Amino acid sequence: MVENRRYRNIAAYLVLTIGIVIVAFPVYLAILASTFDVATIINGNMPLVPGPHAAENYYQTLFFGGATSREPVGIMMFNSMIMAMGIAVGKIVISILSAFAVVYFRFPLRMTAFWIIFITLMLPVEVRIYPTYKIVADLGLLDTYTGLILPLIASATGTLLFRQFFMTIPDELLEASKIDGAGAFRFFKDTLIPLSITTIAALFVIQFIYGWNQYLWPLLITTKSSMQTIVIGIKKLTYSQDALAEWNIAMTTAVLAMLPPVLVVVFMQRLFVKGLVETEK
Repeated sequence: MVENRRYRNIAAYLVLTIGIVIVAFPVYLAILASTFDVATIINGNMPLVPGPHAAENYYQTLFFGGATSREPVGIMMFNSMIMAMGIAVGKIVISILSAFAVVYFRFPLRMTAFWIIFITLMLPVEVRIYPTYKIVADLGLLDTYTGLILPLIASATGTLLFRQFFMTIPDELLEASKIDGAGAFRFFKDTLIPLSITTIAALFVIQFIYGWNQYLWPLLITTKSSMQTIVIGIKKLTYSQDALAEWNIAMTTAVLAMLPPVLVVVFMQRLFVKGLVETEK
């Protein structure tokens, strides 16, 4: 029995190792390519050890960009950061307020409103992209941070997540707050928000990555190079009609684009996992 368990453990670790190699090897190649010049990459002579051009490539990418991109990647990263943070914070604020209203207030058609919100999960951005663009254009929000953020901050997922968590909170806490003379806002601020920190962290990680990886919406509403995000920048760097693509700059941009989401997941991993687990209780 012990031997069978040992073989099963070895098989499990072998499968996990193979999976990690399959997922991590392309990322490793991108990191390697960001340390070589373009000629080495195009000729197919790139070794599996870092090259000597890392500092040069990253400096040029961050502060000057490539020949096919008019703006430095540092500006694109800043735009992506503003967009991702705005979407994440906006979704959290709207979701926690709507879940609070659905769970703790008794008003006509309360559950109908919730299910209407929930049904919007079946309507991705692509389905409502034209009317959304028309509204943003009519309001004069093209090429603005407000236009990038505002249409994407509603979240049925976040509302569902907070609703499920609020339903696990004992009713005695609400009764105790009423006895102490606390109103609805004070109960929300002093009781619910402190208890929801892990859920907020879990939702923040999910929505930050969602906002950071947006491609279609920024592509539609940004016409100025100074307002474009880093995901659009990667696409532009890999496409050139008159010259060979600057693959060293493109790979450097790809590595830089991976850093913020990875750092968010690494630093908020415990809160993220804990928030998801507590929501399921």
